[in-house]
Amino acid sequence: MRIEEVQSTTKKQRIATHTHIKGLGLDANGAAIGLAAGFVGQGAAREAAGLVVDMIRQKKMAGRALLLAGPPATGKTALALGISQELGSKVPFCPMVGSEVYSSEVKKTEVLMENFRRAIGLRIKENKEVYEGEVTELSPEEAESTTGGYGKSISHVIIGLKTVKGTKQLKLDPTIYDALIKEKVSVGDVIYIEANSGAVKRVGRCDAFATEYDLEAEEYVPIPKGEVHKKKEIVQDVTLHDLDAANAQPQGGQDILSLMGQMMKPRKTEITEKLRQEINKVVNRYIDEGIAELVPGVLFIDEVHMLDIECFSYLNRALESPLSPIVILATNRGICNVRGTDMTSPHGIPVDLLDRLVIIRTETYGPTEMIQILAIRAQVEEIDIDEESLAFLGEIGQQTSLRHAIQLLSPASVVAKANGREKISKADLEEVSALYLDAKSSARLLQEQQERYIT
Repeated sequence: MRIEEVQSTTKKQRIATHTHIKGLGLDANGAAIGLAAGFVGQGAAREAAGLVVDMIRQKKMAGRALLLAGPPATGKTALALGISQELGSKVPFCPMVGSEVYSSEVKKTEVLMENFRRAIGLRIKENKEVYEGEVTELSPEEAESTTGGYGKSISHVIIGLKTVKGTKQLKLDPTIYDALIKEKVSVGDVIYIEANSGAVKRVGRCDAFATEYDLEAEEYVPIPKGEVHKKKEIVQDVTLHDLDAANAQPQGGQDILSLMGQMMKPRKTEITEKLRQEINKVVNRYIDEGIAELVPGVLFIDEVHMLDIECFSYLNRALESPLSPIVILATNRGICNVRGTDMTSPHGIPVDLLDRLVIIRTETYGPTEMIQILAIRAQVEEIDIDEESLAFLGEIGQQTSLRHAIQLLSPASVVAKANGREKISKADLEEVSALYLDAKSSARLLQEQQERYIT
C-alpha cells in the first residue's frame, strides 16, 4: 500500500505581526522560559504579566489598570496579546488604539465607554423549556399565497425529533422554518428549539451518521437522553456592549416617514447614559439572583499618550465604576506633554492617573535576542534563511530597529526567488536594505536635503 502526504487545499491563515505569540511562555512556577510561546527575552515583564493573569483569574484585578512602558519595538503589544492568550477565548479582550477616540461622529468619551463595555462579559445561565432531539423528519407544508399571485408560501413545517426515550412530531410556525434554514438543519442533525421564543440551535450531527474517515469537518454528538420536551440549562456569553446595542435599536413605525428616518439615520449612534443605567440595574439583579455571572475582561489601549486630558479624566472615573474591566495601557513615550495641555508628565499621562497604575517596563532587545526573534518570524512566514544572513539581519536591526529588520524578510525572500534560490542570502538582504530606508535614515536625509523639500 502506498501512502502519500498531500498538500492541504484549505486556505492558509493570514500571517499578522503577532501571529507567533501563543502565550506568555512561563513554567508552572510562573518563571519565564528563555524561548517559549513565541516570546524571546523580556523575562521580568513576562513574569509580572503572569502574576496579572493569575489575579484576573482570581477576580482580584477588576477596576485596576496596568501600564506597559518601554522603547519602541520592545514587545508591549505582544505582552498584552500574550495575556489575552493565557486568559483564553471565554474572557473578553478588546484592543484599541488611543487615536481611535478622535471621530467626527461620536464623542471621545463615548468611544471609550463603548470599548469599556465591550471588555465586560456576562455569562447568563437560563433554564429554558426546549424541544431537543435528532431530526428524523423535516417536511415544509405549502399553501396558496394569501397575497394573491401564482406563488405558494410555507403554511407550516412538520418536524420529527427523536431521543433515547422516544420520538415526537411537531407542527411549527413558518418563521421557525426560516430559522431552521439559517442554521442549515437537515435530517440526522441534533437540534434544540426553545419553546418560548422559537429560537433554533444546531448542536451537531448525530454520531449514528459518523463515517469511517479519521478526520472530518463535521462535529458528531450523541443522541440526546431523556424526553424530547424538557427543561435545559443554556449558557450564553455576551458583553455589556451587546446588551446596549440590542436595546438601542430604533423601534420605528411602518409609515413612510419612520422608514425614511431609519434610512437617513447615521450608522453609528450614541447609546444614552440612561439606557446603560437601566441595563446595569437588570445585570446587577441577574447577578444577585444567580442567573448571570460577571466576567471582567481586558481593555487594551495601545499608544495611550494619544488620549487627551478629557479622556484621562474619564478613565479616572470609569476605573472606579463597579462594572469595570481590567485596563492595560501601553506607551513608548518618555517625559512629554499631556495632549490638550501645556503640562509635561512621564509617558504623557497625568500624574493622578499614573498613581493608580501598576507599571511594567520592557527593555530593548540585545543582538542575540533580536536574531532569535527574526528566526521565529522567518519560521512563521515560512521563509528559508541561512545563519550568516540571519546574523547580518540582526546587525541591521541593531542599527535601525527590530521592526525594520522584520519588514525586510519578505522582500528579501521575493528577491531570492527572482534569482532562482529558495534560501535568502546576504546579497539579497544588502539589495533590499539599499532599496528601503528605515525611519532614522529617512530623517537624516531630510536634515541633509532640507532645502529640496517644502516646509
